[in-house]
Amino acid sequence: MNKIGIIGSSKSMCSPKLYEFGVDLGLALANERRTFFCGGLGGVMEAVCKGVKLSTLSFYGQTIGILPDDQNDKANPFIDTIIPSGMGIARNLVIINASDILIALGGGAGTLSEIAFAWQRKKKVLCVTLFDGWAKDLAGKDLDNRASGLLIPVSSIDEIVKLLADA
Repeated sequence: MNKIGIIGSSKSMCSPKLYEFGVDLGLALANERRTFFCGGLGGVMEAVCKGVKLSTLSFYGQTIGILPDDQNDKANPFIDTIIPSGMGIARNLVIINASDILIALGGGAGTLSEIAFAWQRKKKVLCVTLFDGWAKDLAGKDLDNRASGLLIPVSSIDEIVKLLADA
């Protein structure tokens, strides 16, 4: 799984502890084979991309931000490739479709929609249970009877690293 989607709390909902976890996660996951897709804005999207870019294994083009509006200047400074979709929240489906697997951290309504899209596309979501939000609330649950086991609870960076290595 080399295309990882990062979904979760926006800047207004991202606590300092969640942001720090995101940076550490990005550092731990960065390698020469992985690219990271996200909504390109602040919060956990920025944190994980910052961690990726701080890694010695980072390369240009590794962080891809699919912005909701049509202007490049809203992207966080750690996005290598900015895609100004002009699609608003519909860009959430683009993030899901572009990713092999997703990691959800915290999250409000936007994250809820992304988790639902991932479910419908039968994509696994590693749901971090350490922080309040939809990722924690939905971890280990099935959204309906069309699939099961896609929302995988995780409680540490080491666990995420192991699951991605085994995938």
